[in-house]
Amino acid sequence: MTVLKTVTYSPAYTIVPTYECFNRCEYCNFRREPGEDDWLSLAQGHEILQSLRQMPGQGVTEILILSGEVHPRHPRRKPWLQRIFDLCQLALSMGFLPHTNVGPLSETEMARLKTVNVSMGLMLEQVTPKLLDTVHRQAPSKRPEQRILQLELAGKLKIPFTTGLLLGIGETPGDWRDSLSEIARIQYRWGHLQEVILQPHRLGQRQESEIGNFDLDRLPEVVALAREMLPSSVTLQIPPNLLESPHILLDCLAAGARDLGGIGPHDEVNPDYPHWQRQRLQEILEPAGWQLRPRLPVYPQFEAWLSGELRSHLAEISQKISHC
Repeated sequence: MTVLKTVTYSPAYTIVPTYECFNRCEYCNFRREPGEDDWLSLAQGHEILQSLRQMPGQGVTEILILSGEVHPRHPRRKPWLQRIFDLCQLALSMGFLPHTNVGPLSETEMARLKTVNVSMGLMLEQVTPKLLDTVHRQAPSKRPEQRILQLELAGKLKIPFTTGLLLGIGETPGDWRDSLSEIARIQYRWGHLQEVILQPHRLGQRQESEIGNFDLDRLPEVVALAREMLPSSVTLQIPPNLLESPHILLDCLAAGARDLGGIGPHDEVNPDYPHWQRQRLQEILEPAGWQLRPRLPVYPQFEAWLSGELRSHLAEISQKISHC
């Protein structure tokens, strides 16, 4: 009997407290100008989560809290963080597991959100400072040292964490190596990184820069490089909806990728590229010898880092999944 190799994904749904962002990354298709967006209310969040519970076969376990960034000294910073905290609490109370990715946070803010999240994340993107003169020239929080500090703080606080590279925004292959080397250094020190995402830039309707698509034929090369440079404890993740072609997906798996990230009805960061749903993915993977398996947003080896209350939520949801 043929034994299928395993590739995982997280059945997820994304909630966005606000699209407003004080950064203006020139490739972004997510942000809105401050003052343009009505912030998501807690009542709206409850309605969204309730609808997910009532949809048969939805199978969502992860609620990704994804937000535009509010300036650290903006008067709305405290209510913004409180809204994120409240949405995470609400998700837990309704039988979901929160994962928050809302930009750089202070150590105090991270410690607070740790109490209501089973994992968190922040894209490193690239460590080269030259992007501050190009696509990040109007993005103060994309300074590499600030992103690196966030990864270090997450390790210090024992937060299971996801980070990643954004490819094709003006960096070089040498920059890939430098960024992966920094991630490896952090992982060897703290051991808290669950996943590293290798995300190719794809053109979107709202981006301001004329920067083009990342050459997808090079993505398996980046995956192989990451697998060579990063500790084996780190899972490599690729977003299948951005790959366009099944053969690129299979080549990336052959090179060492083992996770497809959160799969939901809509990609908030890349709205022009709908997620490939489970059935479509199975049609691609199974003939090539891969078994698609759902996972939770925290990996088993990190469960001991969670509070007793979060472990109770996790156990309850795990039990429900096992009976499905």
